[in-house]
Amino acid sequence: MSLTRRTLLTAGSGGLLIAQAQAATQPAQQAENTPQPVVSDNRLRIAMPAFASDPFFPADGAGDKGIDMELARGIAAELGVEPVFDRSAVTFDGIVQQLMSGRADMAIGKLSRTLQRGRSILYSRPYAMLHQGLLANRLNLARITQGKPPEQIIRDFSGDLGVIEGSSFATYAATTFPRAQIRRFAGWNTVVDAIRNGTIDMAYRDDFEIKKLMVDDPSMTVVARSITLTDKVDTIAVGVRPDNPHLAAFVDLYLDLARGQQVLNTDEIIARYRLGSKA
Repeated sequence: MSLTRRTLLTAGSGGLLIAQAQAATQPAQQAENTPQPVVSDNRLRIAMPAFASDPFFPADGAGDKGIDMELARGIAAELGVEPVFDRSAVTFDGIVQQLMSGRADMAIGKLSRTLQRGRSILYSRPYAMLHQGLLANRLNLARITQGKPPEQIIRDFSGDLGVIEGSSFATYAATTFPRAQIRRFAGWNTVVDAIRNGTIDMAYRDDFEIKKLMVDDPSMTVVARSITLTDKVDTIAVGVRPDNPHLAAFVDLYLDLARGQQVLNTDEIIARYRLGSKA
């Protein structure tokens, strides 16, 4: 049976309607598929702790020098936006919370990568790689080891281990030293005081901070000993809010192209710290 002219016209008009409907939906689909801006409002909201961690960043209100300050301003400059710093957090976990809540776009502040944090935020690739370390009270360590090399008893350590509350090491401690009695302190200075007076046996942090302590106060070598855990690393990276993978990718690109894929190590950071302390 042949098709009539009316049938052909009807079929043609139906195809036209479909084409028009598809054309109408294309702009909406294209808008959905268009990459979202890296940041909005021409501002990059950067979370950084209120306290100082030289040579990474100074205390709130104490200037803008430091490895992390330079990194933050460099990323903002390449994005063509204004860096706006939020220094309200009093712990490292605090700046992670700011990312999770959407109050910050990026967190820079000697932020360690951990699997627990990685479940909630995005990370850049590392820009610094440190070893984990211990600061031990000499008298307490001698009592614990009883003449044996410390390396033989460290992993089975069951004494008092000091960590900073809200730090990555407060998270690491339970798995690295499962038999230890974990003691949490508000800040590094109070941890060091506890090592000095023997209240705790060892403190757990990255080897840079422990070596920096010895640079600042050589008398610490009389009462304490540093131990580097060469098989345990602490990788430092930029944190990014979980709903902005474009920004996370841009930070990686910045580290590759503007920073030449440089990954700082403890010796390089100590050298910079010594140089800054002489200025």
